Amino acid sequence: MIYGALQRHLPRWLRSHVLHFEAAADRAVSTWAAALTPGARVLDAGAGEGRYARCFSKQIYCGIDLAVGDPHWNYRRLHAIADLTALPFPAASFEACLNAVTLEHVREPACVLQELARVLQPNGRILLVVPQEWEVHQPPYDYFRYTRYGMAHLLERAGFTDVEILPVGGLFRLLGRRLLNALQYFHGIWLLPAAVFLVPPGLILPLFDFLDRERKFTLGYLCTAKRVG
Repeated sequence: MIYGALQRHLPRWLRSHVLHFEAAADRAVSTWAAALTPGARVLDAGAGEGRYARCFSKQIYCGIDLAVGDPHWNYRRLHAIADLTALPFPAASFEACLNAVTLEHVREPACVLQELARVLQPNGRILLVVPQEWEVHQPPYDYFRYTRYGMAHLLERAGFTDVEILPVGGLFRLLGRRLLNALQYFHGIWLLPAAVFLVPPGLILPLFDFLDRERKFTLGYLCTAKRVG
């Protein structure tokens, strides 16, 4: 994947500029984890390879996934493999729950959120990262995209309160990202001229993102909420 290569080889400041959504999600998870009580039980629902496990060194971390999203991923470090609509845990087992770029991959998102609410203790906290403007990925397990209003509805209906939903970037970050996405369609002798044409505006456009104050065009959202006590 081109983005995997960018994450490995670009300097941190440039990686954060190009992969703004991923960088914002990483910062949000780190900040959220740091605010949790040491020793708190944390469920990473849709953990994939467990990339966020390192953020919870002071908590009791449990990673779970259905393990079907990417055939190249290593799922052996998961604590459990299960459907998120039927979690193998008693009610109120966790103080906190993370669900990062996973809700688009489940067929019944409302059921998943209700199940996450079930295994959270009263007043337990949840952090979700969801896409709004995103390419199809991990096919055929890619079902939905979300608006802030859709997420608010789903969370409140599942029994969450104190819902906060923050957009990650606006129109100009989205445009810059899409120009860089276009590079994947050029190969051989066409790659260099395409890069000359696409990369400069792809890097410059995000600098104008302050103009989009309403963030109606956004790559996705960071959502936090609390289980009803």
